[in-house]
Amino acid sequence: MRTAILSILLLSFLSCKKENQSTPGTTSADTTQVSAPKTDTIATAQPKQEIFNFGTELCDNKGYFDSNKYSRKELEDTYKLWFELSGSLLDTPFVHNLKDLHEIRNNKDQILAKLDKDFTEKKNQIMNLNVVNIPYWQDIKRKSYEALVQSYEMEKIQIKAYSDPSILLKNNACSNYSKALNSTDEQMFAEWKKLRESMSKNNSDPQRIINQFNEQLNSADKRDYAIIDLITFGWGNCANDKVQRVSHDEKMNNEFNALFIKIDSECDEP
Repeated sequence: MRTAILSILLLSFLSCKKENQSTPGTTSADTTQVSAPKTDTIATAQPKQEIFNFGTELCDNKGYFDSNKYSRKELEDTYKLWFELSGSLLDTPFVHNLKDLHEIRNNKDQILAKLDKDFTEKKNQIMNLNVVNIPYWQDIKRKSYEALVQSYEMEKIQIKAYSDPSILLKNNACSNYSKALNSTDEQMFAEWKKLRESMSKNNSDPQRIINQFNEQLNSADKRDYAIIDLITFGWGNCANDKVQRVSHDEKMNNEFNALFIKIDSECDEP
């Protein structure tokens, strides 16, 4: 009897041990997960190629661009900023002789009104340009507007100065000319002579410039002659050089060309 009981207990113990050994294997199979390889579901957008025709000094150009990146309107406006707005935007009278001086004095209000109108039109033209949304071209647009404002202020002061040179004293630019124009005749003529001598050095016929100065210095209109030169060629050129204009250089050409996939050009001989 005792032997039978021991046999039963031994069989129970072996049965439990067998079940415990099989449990870890079963658990491992249930919890193991195999990750599937990741696939990139984002397809690379193919260029949507269109053609933009534009002209330069000697060439007719056909630019192939990706319309997924830039619209035709953006390219048209960027072209205007790059090529068509590269020169002087404001048209004001050039005072070179006594006739010019009298006309600008007599028609000062009309000339200033035209300048205001011209400035407003050009300002709106630049501000309304929808150039490509690239930092370089956005910066060129901003600088072009700032240069226009500086040019406008300079031209307005210069037009008024032919009638009233004292207005130049309100501006810190080119003080040697503004002070000379608002000093004694002796000081003004001395600065005038200095300017003429400087101009003669850059002229193909320097003696002609000096001879002309001597003739005008002995004229009854010598003060007006001095005012013309000191404002037009003295203060005017000096102030104009201080306007921070955009450089339409090789970099700008390259930046514009970079907007296209490729460019085909037909060019005339220079």
